[in-house]
Amino acid sequence: MEEDNQLLESIISGIQEKKGKKITTINLKGIPGVICDYFVICEGNSPTQVAALAESIEHIVKKNIQESPIRVQGQQLAEWIGIDYGDIIVHVFLPELRNYYNIDNLWSDAKTITIPSLD
Repeated sequence: MEEDNQLLESIISGIQEKKGKKITTINLKGIPGVICDYFVICEGNSPTQVAALAESIEHIVKKNIQESPIRVQGQQLAEWIGIDYGDIIVHVFLPELRNYYNIDNLWSDAKTITIPSLD
């Protein structure tokens, strides 16, 4: 439990470090059939920023809690990068892809928290 909180805080710090926008955490604990405890979703304005956000998340998490992702997918196009930390999966989107896939609203019964962007 404590590890999840530290990981979550480090992921959010990594996003805020590179000015990621519309940060949302979705608590999926207790929902049948889910593959993780949390989704963290955010967006960057361009493929360059999406890639920078993903790198920043990995760097800050490694620095703060010495954890590396199990897998990272999507770096080639940098339109939607998924970072899998086991209990927490991070999705870094371009805005139009985030709107299209709408994963923010897949679990209406999940507790969703919106994190303010740092400007």
